[in-house]
Amino acid sequence: MRVPASPSTPCLRKVVEFLDTIQKGAILGLKMSRSAAREVRELAVTGDYGAGGDGDTRAVRPGGAFSEDIKEVLLCADAIRKRVRELGAEITADYAGKELVVVGILKGAVVFLSDLVRSLDCTTKFDFMAVSSYGASTHTSGVVRITKDLDDSIDGKHVLIIEDVVDTGLTLNYLRGVLQARSPASLRICALLDKPSRRRAAVKVDYTGFEIPDAFVVGYGLDFNGRYRHLPFIGVLKPEIYQSNGRNSSGLTSTR
Repeated sequence: MRVPASPSTPCLRKVVEFLDTIQKGAILGLKMSRSAAREVRELAVTGDYGAGGDGDTRAVRPGGAFSEDIKEVLLCADAIRKRVRELGAEITADYAGKELVVVGILKGAVVFLSDLVRSLDCTTKFDFMAVSSYGASTHTSGVVRITKDLDDSIDGKHVLIIEDVVDTGLTLNYLRGVLQARSPASLRICALLDKPSRRRAAVKVDYTGFEIPDAFVVGYGLDFNGRYRHLPFIGVLKPEIYQSNGRNSSGLTSTR
């Protein structure tokens, strides 16, 4: 199942509409001062509910860290959390009675993997790989160098690759070939984000969180120059941030 992302943060829209109604005094005589309603509405829009709160997008509140770098929130924390739970239920059902080896691709998939595995109800082991895809420019070339290999054998194991974003598919296609040659009992791929418009190699993604447009996104593990991984949402980076570093929107989304 693929869920398209909406750039308008729909998970906050109903909250904002509800608070607007309160401000107009239209709910069964419920009263709230205009100043208090404005303050609460601002919290709903910015997501500044305090660390770890639902809908937490505190890093883009006015004056917050990196607030000047994010063009828009593409996927809020609530939407991500809900979809990760759904993926966990799908994977649990598919691997019932089996031991699963999840292989996280460093560094971008770490946040997604840590949340996903806590939604699983099956025997699970972890392992990790790190890769570097390089070329003559900032575009991924599909020429892959493995900088960290698996610690354990996957011979006869049920393996699930955990990836942050599928872009051209070149790197993931290469990794799939490498791991398939090691004789796992099964090999599937789970990606939080998919950019189908960028695909250059046919690669089957068995579990997809969200399809997103061809935008330069950061947050929830994805970075630019090592920054923004800690953000609890996924946001679109302002073009002037990466263009000033000699990249464009079709460049690498994450340095992993």
